Amino acid sequence: MNRKIAFIGAGNMAISLIKGLISNGYDKKHIIATDLKKEQRDAISQTIGIVCFENNSEAILNTDIVILAVKPQVLSLVCKDIKTAINKINPLVISIAAGIRSQDINKWLGGKTSVVRCMPNTPSMIQAGATGLVANQLVSEEQKSEAENIMRAVGVSVWVDTDEDLDSVTALSGSGPAYYFLFMEAMQETAQKMGLSESSARLLSIQTAFGASKMALESPYDCATLRQKVTSPNGTTEKAIESFNKSQIKMVIETAMFAAKNRAITLADELASKE
Repeated sequence: MNRKIAFIGAGNMAISLIKGLISNGYDKKHIIATDLKKEQRDAISQTIGIVCFENNSEAILNTDIVILAVKPQVLSLVCKDIKTAINKINPLVISIAAGIRSQDINKWLGGKTSVVRCMPNTPSMIQAGATGLVANQLVSEEQKSEAENIMRAVGVSVWVDTDEDLDSVTALSGSGPAYYFLFMEAMQETAQKMGLSESSARLLSIQTAFGASKMALESPYDCATLRQKVTSPNGTTEKAIESFNKSQIKMVIETAMFAAKNRAITLADELASKE
């Protein structure tokens, strides 16, 4: 793919995507970015070697793909600013701005734009991300493939059918890293109460989480089967699992994820109403 890509906004996630694309063999001369801060533009040009602009409309001229990587609170203003340029070149627009629905983005851009909305998570910044994508009806199969290839530069990608499905992705993989951090935090603190040093408890809790995830990714078995395989009858793991079940851990997780999804819906409504 030699399509010209323009990143509107050059924050951490945009930089991660740019670096991921380049490390996967994408020609950096086909990538440009914008940022309001001169020091950020200069730093990116010097360290990554791509051209950076201050003016968004100028940057997207003659581009094939525009990636909106600005904060959600300013996305409507950015879209209105580049609307004329977008309608001249008719590119694929990919948004990684959290919480802004694809129909609102399309509306702000004039109503005739191919829009793919993405929900990457923070591990994308170390090329270990999980991203959900949803496309509006104007996106072609070729454009869907292009969007997926871009997001795969920072991890795995999954297509969903609706923006509501993407709210579920937000509750699962978007907010999900924090759930695992909390679990590892609790395991480390408990291990220290049991007498392990802070450094040992931290290393063992993190490596255990990494190992379990790696096994789940590479195993032909589902997570329930893997759990059963390491839970010997009357063993230590079984006692821990029984304790979790008595605490209704699955219900705790379900309640938390629905709370996250409902908040994602509320935030999207709030951001759309401020337009």
